[in-house]
Amino acid sequence: MQPMPALPVRPRTRPRVLRTFRVFAVLAGAAALAATATPRAQAPDPTIASIKLVYDGLKDDIVKSAAMVPEDKYGYQPTPEVRTFGRLFGHIANAGASFCAAATGMKSPIAGDAETLETKAELQKAVADMFAFCDHAFMMITPANANETVTLFGQTHSRLGVLAFNNAHLYEHYGNLVTYLRLNGMVPPSSQGGGGNQLVIEDR
Repeated sequence: MQPMPALPVRPRTRPRVLRTFRVFAVLAGAAALAATATPRAQAPDPTIASIKLVYDGLKDDIVKSAAMVPEDKYGYQPTPEVRTFGRLFGHIANAGASFCAAATGMKSPIAGDAETLETKAELQKAVADMFAFCDHAFMMITPANANETVTLFGQTHSRLGVLAFNNAHLYEHYGNLVTYLRLNGMVPPSSQGGGGNQLVIEDR
């Protein structure tokens, strides 16, 4: 009796199917991970960025001015009708904090009236506290809320408009500082070259 011929062996397809399934599973998982990944940071809004750029330059010049004025000059007063150096820095601190509080709804970090402070160290701290507060205000402003309205001096302004208003006020009083510095033989930061606010027209 002759042996039966061997039956043809059918190819095993299950492992290949499983491998194909695993490939699709990996690809699907990668796609899901990409979809849930943190999106790239968006480019800054050009209007917000422009106003912040001006603010940063003014901050640099005013902080440098407060540092360069000697302690014994903080009481300097060109005429009886105007503020002393010290009271001018105090006013800048008071007003800047008020503007940024209005823009954000946060409480001003300036306790009391900074114009009544007497020492250089106290006034420098008040100015620094104000700018730190306004830095945070800019961080809170987004394209989504920049045009929300707030009240300032009984008028309606946008949040971003209030910060732009603060820039105008800072420019006004940096102009005072430039005059005071020149009258005392000091070169304002914006005219020293190699730094300072390049957006300020030189005072000389």
